Amino acid sequence: MKVIVTVVEKIISEAHIDIPDGLNQSAIKEHIVDRYNTGEMVTDMNIFQVDFESISARIVQGQADTNYLSLSEVKL
Repeated sequence: MKVIVTVVEKIISEAHIDIPDGLNQSAIKEHIVDRYNTGEMVTDMNIFQVDFESISARIVQGQADTNYLSLSEVKL
């Protein structure tokens, strides 16, 4: 029997970064988003928690015939 399993995870990461003093809230947000978008923050990220949002399995019995099984809110 062939089963296709799809796992959706929510990954919570934490980054410790230095930003210039004296920035207002909007400027802090822009600075953080810019660092993330340029890829500078990715190497600083430490994954400390992963939660499963959902796990689903599709049993493949033929080209067009499939059955679905689903598990939701499964936590690590």
